[in-house]
Amino acid sequence: MVLGWGRRSSTTGHRAAAAKKQSSPDNLDVDQLVIPKHFLCPISYDLMKDPVTLSSGITYDRQSIDTWLEAGNFKCPVTNQVLRNFDTIPNHTLRTMIQEWSSQNQRYGIQRVPTPKIPIMAVQVSEILFSVTASARRVDQNGCLECVQMIKKWASEGDRNKRCIVENGAASVLASAFDAFANDGIKRNAGVCEEILTAFSWMMLPSLDEETQKYLGSHASLDCLVWFLKGDRDVLVKQNSILALKELLSNCNDQNKHAVEALAEIEGVNEILFGFIKGKNSMRITKASLTVVFYLVSFSDKFRSAFLEMGLVSLLLETILDSEKGITERALYVLDSLCDCKEGREQAYANALTIPVLVKKILRVSEIATECSISAVWKLCKNATRQEERVLVDVLQVGAFQKLLLVLQVRCAGEYDTKDKATELLKMLNPYRAGLECIESVDFKSLGRSF
Repeated sequence: MVLGWGRRSSTTGHRAAAAKKQSSPDNLDVDQLVIPKHFLCPISYDLMKDPVTLSSGITYDRQSIDTWLEAGNFKCPVTNQVLRNFDTIPNHTLRTMIQEWSSQNQRYGIQRVPTPKIPIMAVQVSEILFSVTASARRVDQNGCLECVQMIKKWASEGDRNKRCIVENGAASVLASAFDAFANDGIKRNAGVCEEILTAFSWMMLPSLDEETQKYLGSHASLDCLVWFLKGDRDVLVKQNSILALKELLSNCNDQNKHAVEALAEIEGVNEILFGFIKGKNSMRITKASLTVVFYLVSFSDKFRSAFLEMGLVSLLLETILDSEKGITERALYVLDSLCDCKEGREQAYANALTIPVLVKKILRVSEIATECSISAVWKLCKNATRQEERVLVDVLQVGAFQKLLLVLQVRCAGEYDTKDKATELLKMLNPYRAGLECIESVDFKSLGRSF
């Protein structure tokens, strides 16, 4: 790696000089401008903006060395010695020299290096989170708002600060505060709850810890989230609320369905989510709504029945027909889940769009869309009664046989066991092939729609 940097260094200076020459306001000969070597980061070979020194004594630009250390490296890139610790000490003297040098050479198009923000420390995060907890306990809106706004300010200063905030347990503390203010009265504390949601929205965790799930999934918190989704509230508030619901439900399983059960007791949830999917006012809201619906219909018979009565199958088919990739994938996930139950399959059989749309999406959108489409078609064909055997003929007529053969030849494997289902589908379809002609293209506009 050191050799690679050495080779790179021979050309980096020329590229930087050429760029500066183009941006020079006075057309000066910047080829004569030599950047002092100790001003350049040994990793990126760019002028350092925030020089920091490791325990090995070598100075790097903070962003470059942070990336190196976060990748799991534990040796100094230059000396190759094992680091005694991963502390990065700001080199104020060198930064001042770089700032003075850049100011002196502004006529060459060199921009003055700004004074960097000092990254926050874990102790600072712990102190502010302690204040959030204390304010929530007293139901002190102003105190909590000041703390949350400080957290948002720190987060806006860089990803390093965001990581520090998250790693010190901010998610569970904010969820606890949200629950406390929601319990005290949603309307009275709407402002502080909105602010907490805004701060919480960027904490995209792989999985929420149990404490966060407990507070965010409480009856008071869920009531507040659903209340934010209603009416003419700001789009950003609705977006943050539905994203919080999505994160919460994505941690649900058969043994942990408390949030789903609590949502089932709140009036109007079905109508709100159905409206978000149908309205398509915001792509992020639509995607998150489809994800929430997927978990609700997967873990709750009550939600599944309610959504089916509202005509969710027809809405999903309309959505799949003319939406972009992300929305199409999520809608196919939901439709495939609905085909697990008899009521869902009955609505799918009854809709003229079902088979043409599902077959059309095979090998057309993404691997996920192909998996979901084949899975749904497989469920419909496998569970077809004598009265519903027409579905096998429909599948053949829209060209599924050829597509399924192609699926077996390409890499397409996932949790749906796609190739096994494609093979079984081919066996089910084969007896019906005699005398049937494949429709080369289907005019979807001529098919009757449910609404």
